[in-house]
Amino acid sequence: MLGSIPELDQTLQAYDYLLPETLIAQTPLVPRDRSRLLVVQQKAHQHQIFQDLVALLQPGDLLVFNDTRVIPARLLGRKVNSELAQPVEVFLLEPRQPRTWLALVRPGRRLKPGAQIEFGSPECPLLRAEVLATDEETRGRIIQFEPLVEQPFEDLLEQLGEVPLPPYIQDSTARPEQYQTVYAQHPGAVAAPTAGLHFTPELLARLQSQGINQARLTLHVGVGTFRPVETNDILQHNMHSEWVDLPAATVDAIRATKAAGGRVIAVGTTVTRALEGACQNGSLAPWQGRTNLFIYPGYQWRVVDGLITNFHLPKSSLLMLVSALVGRERLLALYEDAIAQQYRFYSFGDAMLILPEAVIAERSPDVAF
Repeated sequence: MLGSIPELDQTLQAYDYLLPETLIAQTPLVPRDRSRLLVVQQKAHQHQIFQDLVALLQPGDLLVFNDTRVIPARLLGRKVNSELAQPVEVFLLEPRQPRTWLALVRPGRRLKPGAQIEFGSPECPLLRAEVLATDEETRGRIIQFEPLVEQPFEDLLEQLGEVPLPPYIQDSTARPEQYQTVYAQHPGAVAAPTAGLHFTPELLARLQSQGINQARLTLHVGVGTFRPVETNDILQHNMHSEWVDLPAATVDAIRATKAAGGRVIAVGTTVTRALEGACQNGSLAPWQGRTNLFIYPGYQWRVVDGLITNFHLPKSSLLMLVSALVGRERLLALYEDAIAQQYRFYSFGDAMLILPEAVIAERSPDVAF
């Protein structure tokens, strides 16, 4: 990673802000594209509605979407051989091998290596899991699953699991499909790429009809995106890696957009990390692999020109990523105005569009398209 950041920007406290709990959105808007949109321009910003995106982008621009699909990653079971039939919650984070997952468990202190968990009714359990090891980095467990009936593990997961909502959503009437983007295709995420939740099929069609092109990639959102930054010096934070699939068609679309003078607009921070992570060697090419790229102020951008994003938690790596585009002080001032204007925050909240002319970050001079 190139560049350096001022000493003040390295402190975790520099990325803090106060948010009234009443502004944490508990339910999604219907229809999705009626959410508010804070539009960030070069020297000003304005308040609009998300469906106004059609007029805010230009023909020849390219929107890049993350088409990952959230899996039913939350499983409720019980510890085997427990006299009290102790309930257990398992939250899947990422696959390690077939039927073997890294997961968070509760209560963790009683689920040591060798412990077994069953899922389904006590009279007819459908799935069993064994704790193989403790993962020190995430404080989670490596768990191996074994179906107890003649059904594939993936089918049992769909039957027994729940699509998880973030912990700050406490009172929601949201249905599971409302925590999926309308273009979600490839299962594997444990949280939604929330900037995409604002799009409807009708809005996508209107954008396409105006010459605003669309491409897709896959980043399976995992613990890396939402793991809190816990070090006072943000440079000491280690991002957990997440799996990315950047297809050839999307690379071709980006190259064509750049060659024609168009702009690449990332729909969400996960798309941003995927595109920038795929271009760390100085050239953009089709790629499958894992990225642990941590973007913070001072980062030199390679691919992304603009960004659509939600409003993020204080002291989060996502807040640092957006700060790398427009500057930390300006971003916090924008958040202050959004709070004053009663914007809705976090996963089911409103959105922000950072237009390319608002980006103050330097661009890497050594990128080949």
